[in-house]
Amino acid sequence: MIDRDVLVRADALGRVHGSGRHAVAAVLDASFTISARERIAIVGPSGSGKSTLLHLIAGLDTPTSGSITWPALGGREQLRPGPVALAFQGPSLLPPLSIVENVALPVLLGGGSETDAMQIARDMLGRFDLTPIADKLPEEISGGQSQRAGLARALAGSPVLVLADEPTGQQDHATGMHVLDTLLDLISASGAALVVATHDLAVAQLLPIRWTVAGGRLASEVAPCSA
Repeated sequence: MIDRDVLVRADALGRVHGSGRHAVAAVLDASFTISARERIAIVGPSGSGKSTLLHLIAGLDTPTSGSITWPALGGREQLRPGPVALAFQGPSLLPPLSIVENVALPVLLGGGSETDAMQIARDMLGRFDLTPIADKLPEEISGGQSQRAGLARALAGSPVLVLADEPTGQQDHATGMHVLDTLLDLISASGAALVVATHDLAVAQLLPIRWTVAGGRLASEVAPCSA
C-alpha cells in the first residue's frame, strides 16, 4: 500500500566514495522519512555530508548501503523533471541559454508550451528580483544572481519536493534573508515540501523541523517547533 503523504523513505542509507583505505563515508546509516508539505533544515558544517544526502534524496546519487524510495512519487527515473527539484550550491545554469531560458527549461521538459514556460520563468525571476538580468547569459551575471536563478528554475516546474543546497551561500545577509522569505512564500503557495541544507543557524531557524548531520551521520532530529 502506498502512503500518499510519504515522499521519501530512507532505511540505513549510506554512501561511501572510493574504496579501501581511500574510502570516505559521506553518509552513514541514515533512516528518515520526508512527508508532503514538510519543511526541513539539514544543519551541519561544510563536509559533513549534507550535499551528498540531498543528492541521494534527489535520486542523483546511488547509495552504497541501505535503501531509499519515493513512495508517493514513483521510481528514481520519474523524479525529474517533475516531482523533485534540486537547487545546487554551485553553478548549474546551462551556459548557452539566457537566464530566462534556463528557468523556463523544467516547464518545457514537463510538457508546457513555450509561451507558458517563458511567462512562468519571467514571473519567477521577478519574485527573486532578477528581471533586469533575464535576457543575459550565465557568464554575464554574478554568483549570487546565478544562485537565485537556480532557485527560480527549481520552483518553475511546480515540484512536489524542493531541495535547496546552501541557498543563501553566495548572498549577503539581507539578500539571503529576502531569498529565504521568497522561497518560503512560494513553497507555502504551492504546497510543496522543502528540504534546505545549510550551515547557517539563522537560516535553519526559519524552518520548523531541523536535522543535524555530523561526520555523515544524521545525528539528531529536532521535533517540530513554532518557527
